[in-house]
Amino acid sequence: MTVDKELEKLSRLTPPAATPEARARALAAAMQAFDTAENNATAAQGNAKGWRQSSIINWIWSPAMNKKFLAGSALATLLVIPAAGYLAIELTRNGLPIIDQTEIAGNLSKSEASKQPAATTGQPVAVAPQIPAGNVSLAEQSVAVAQALQDKEAPALAKPDASQTSEYDANAALTNKPEGSAAALGATKRAAPAAPGIVPQRQFAEPMAAIAPSPVPPAEGRMQMQLDPNRERFANAAANPIKSVATDPVSTFSADVDSASYAFVRRSLTGGAMPDPLSVRVEEMINYFPYDWPGPDNADQPFKATVTVMPTPWNRDTELMHVAIKGYDIAPATTPRANLVFLIDVSGSMDEPDKLPLLKSAFRLMVNRLKADDTVSIVTYAGNAGTVLAPTRVAEKSKILSAIDRLEPGGSTGGAEGIEAAYDLAKQGFVKDGVNRVMLATDGDFNVGPSSDEDLKRIIEEKRKDGIFLTVLGFGRGNLNDSLMQTLAQNGNGSAAYIDTLAEAQKTLVEEAGSTLFPIASDVKFQVEFNPERIAEYRLIGYETRALNREDFNNDRVDAGDIGSGHSVTAIYEITPKGSPAVMNDDLRYGAADKVPAEASDSAHHGELAFVKMRYKRPGEDKSALITTPVNDGNAVATVDAAPQDVRFSVAVAAFGQKLSHVAAVDTYSYQAIADLAAASRGTDAFGYRSDFLGLVRLADGLSQR
Repeated sequence: MTVDKELEKLSRLTPPAATPEARARALAAAMQAFDTAENNATAAQGNAKGWRQSSIINWIWSPAMNKKFLAGSALATLLVIPAAGYLAIELTRNGLPIIDQTEIAGNLSKSEASKQPAATTGQPVAVAPQIPAGNVSLAEQSVAVAQALQDKEAPALAKPDASQTSEYDANAALTNKPEGSAAALGATKRAAPAAPGIVPQRQFAEPMAAIAPSPVPPAEGRMQMQLDPNRERFANAAANPIKSVATDPVSTFSADVDSASYAFVRRSLTGGAMPDPLSVRVEEMINYFPYDWPGPDNADQPFKATVTVMPTPWNRDTELMHVAIKGYDIAPATTPRANLVFLIDVSGSMDEPDKLPLLKSAFRLMVNRLKADDTVSIVTYAGNAGTVLAPTRVAEKSKILSAIDRLEPGGSTGGAEGIEAAYDLAKQGFVKDGVNRVMLATDGDFNVGPSSDEDLKRIIEEKRKDGIFLTVLGFGRGNLNDSLMQTLAQNGNGSAAYIDTLAEAQKTLVEEAGSTLFPIASDVKFQVEFNPERIAEYRLIGYETRALNREDFNNDRVDAGDIGSGHSVTAIYEITPKGSPAVMNDDLRYGAADKVPAEASDSAHHGELAFVKMRYKRPGEDKSALITTPVNDGNAVATVDAAPQDVRFSVAVAAFGQKLSHVAAVDTYSYQAIADLAAASRGTDAFGYRSDFLGLVRLADGLSQR
């Protein structure tokens, strides 16, 4: 009774006004409560006594501690704020999304708090009210916070269904939310379905956001939060510059037979978006198409070069020097035995229709293409690597196909361990004088173990010394690591392709299986020397990531590209003749710019435009061989239309690639002009690749005019 009388007396007293010092102590107490809760939180839900949040709220919100009694008091400041902060933290810990209650100010009643809008997703939400502004006391603000928490408690603690949990969209949560609010701080990304055996990480709000509003910083000082679902990384570089022949007459680069960029560009355009300029590698777009270049007569000379000089369609004052290389095509009856290891990414990120399911269909196509005495092994990786299939002859095709069908996604991506296991199997089944190759199929997301490009590059470089090559096949969108794919392929004496459809798998793994699997030369390098008497400037179109130093050409220790059976390689230079108004560089005031090297001045070489050299190694050899081709006026045609059909089509592809990657040289050359040039040189187009290209040009034209 004595306590009741004392409380009654206390209730009739006028409470002291909340001072700044009291408020500071209250906030400090709230922060201490948060720290204590975080340090002692060992259970995912509840506490040692088994109390629910509703029990805690009801306990605090007893009749003896009502709003009338506590409103405006310093005691309320010290008691209620830590409790409200603790409750907000506990609700946040349950992983529920947080929304603002911006209308608590001006009306602190329970009925008004219950009218606040719910989340648009329809799922239960926890409430993190903003403290109302104005002349409302701090204790009344705290009462409003705790009252709102109590009002929303029941639906917040209801168990959300799986579809609601997985479909919560942080972009929607951030839309129209005040910067600095609990919603803006708490919603960080769209939740994805968890991979089997993987517990999804919860996203926590800034704890103090439930207690005090964050000030809105000035626009110039705000951190912009961008929730980009894509994490692609592309291997590319700035477009090659125009070089002066007087100072830099020699161009050196590694051969390329990759085609990943074209397929990625196609997928972007058919999906209704212009491709990322960094994803466009012009040489890969040009070399995507089969061309009927003249080839060598026998395997003794694996290459034949054909050079055409023609007017530039997009610049009347320059010319194009088109260099086409065709590799010797091994007859199917003479193809060597193949020892293949399928290294397959089965991580959780591969659980999409255009990833693992497409991958499985692609490898089924390839198995059906192999000969009965070829062997196939399968290694998977997702956290840990595992051997799914030991080396098995294709004569037992049903066993191989069954192993492919059983693949399921789940786990993180530990690619390095998988690579080690795959090379061990390839070494175990090594075929002397045959094809020994690891075929890595992935979305490129290596996020466990040695995952830097340099670490994996070093592993691949060591393994290729055993005569085992590498092919890299990319799948899907969202986290494609094209940069790593290119690094691995280039350093594993192999190639990289991007598989976006089953038709692309058919092209890469069936129709072009010879060039994919059977190398006829390794470390293939190009070097072109221009004659300063005839050519003032030049620009190599593409091959930015394949550039080599001049001295690398004769250094057999320097790795370069590899070319497979029947494959073609095309390189195009835009060249500026001496005296053309298109010359961009002034003559040098000092030095020997007006002098020509003695070799170029020799009468035998006087009429040459350039001199093309190729170095290559035969399979299994360490010393390179040299092929040379002089370029003179006999290689030139007077008009674009006079150039061979395949040359014109490849030039149209080169123009398209440059335009997509924003190369200034083709700014004034329209998509329609590109389409016209390609249509006039389409030819027979047995597989429809060139017709599809025309469709992509039209799509780009339409998308660029939005």
